Amino acid sequence: MKFELVATCLFGLEHLLGEEIDKLGYERTSTINGRVSFLGDSEAVALSNVFLRYAERVYIKVGSFRAESFEELFEGTRSLSWERFIGSSDAFPVKGHSIRSKLHSIPDCQSIIKKAIVRALSVPYGISVFPEDGIKYQVEFFILNDEVTLMIDTSGDPLHKRGYRREANAAPIRETLAAAIAATSRPREDVLLWDPMCGSGTIAIEAAMMMRNVAPGMKRHFAAEAFPFVGESVFQRAREEARESIVESGFTAFASDIDESALKIAKDNAYRAGVLNSLRIFKQDARTIGAPGRRGTIVTNPPYGERLGTLSEVEALYREIGVHFRSLAPWQVYVITSHEGFERLYDKKADKVRKLYNGMIPCYLYQFFKNKV
Repeated sequence: MKFELVATCLFGLEHLLGEEIDKLGYERTSTINGRVSFLGDSEAVALSNVFLRYAERVYIKVGSFRAESFEELFEGTRSLSWERFIGSSDAFPVKGHSIRSKLHSIPDCQSIIKKAIVRALSVPYGISVFPEDGIKYQVEFFILNDEVTLMIDTSGDPLHKRGYRREANAAPIRETLAAAIAATSRPREDVLLWDPMCGSGTIAIEAAMMMRNVAPGMKRHFAAEAFPFVGESVFQRAREEARESIVESGFTAFASDIDESALKIAKDNAYRAGVLNSLRIFKQDARTIGAPGRRGTIVTNPPYGERLGTLSEVEALYREIGVHFRSLAPWQVYVITSHEGFERLYDKKADKVRKLYNGMIPCYLYQFFKNKV
């Protein structure tokens, strides 16, 4: 069975996600903010869930249409071939979002779409009441500028939940964003990557997984394993391909912090991710780190002053690391923070600034390529 698939991502990661989809060998059909669509089959459902580092979820697109009224929403939904996916006993809860559209009431849209799917399924199955005690198909709607897209979630838990991070510190960075930041820093075997404010270790772990080609979804389960038109065996083959794709690497990352409890969490997470032997995790103040006689890149997610530390404490930290990190020249530095005044406090203009999102928090990735004393 062929599908149009939709992979969603944090805003700003569409380019990286699109390149991943190309690498898997699938044809992209469209890209908008936060999502990339592509064509694929049941194998594509499994491989994209297991291998995509930057995606938040992978959906099967059931259909799309324009709707400016509840009647149009009902009729457009009812006209789609829901029986291709949903059986007579299956569950099909509905949720979604509406942006810049006339149909802006989420509860009303949920109710209308649910009723329309029931009506659509009543014809092929000859029933009007559905027990919904079978396989769960989470239906999601997305309405943008009055254009309705209806999808079925194949992922279950969001894909940033790799399975290795059972614990985290008070302000964790999302795994998908950490992977993107690590990729932007261009990790290499001959260059040390150091996160000197590592918290639960996510950036260093994602970098090591990338360098060893460890598929992010290799150790977790997905909703589509229960779908009869996809199936568990397809995912088993995808996981086997993922295991066979792991490579040895001389890449090393340092992950340090002043919080010993965070370091314990980082070690446990790295062990579960299967990359502990690629990391050196230890206690040290970021303001005292020294270059260990080799090329290096600092990649870090310091406190923002929102969930960790007061704003004045954080601003003092930014001033101090600005002085100290420049002493490590010619090391490159990548810092992500939500503080728009970071460059002023760091006392250096970044060579490049990229706007990203850590969950719902707008952030900026400050990149210093030409680090000088």
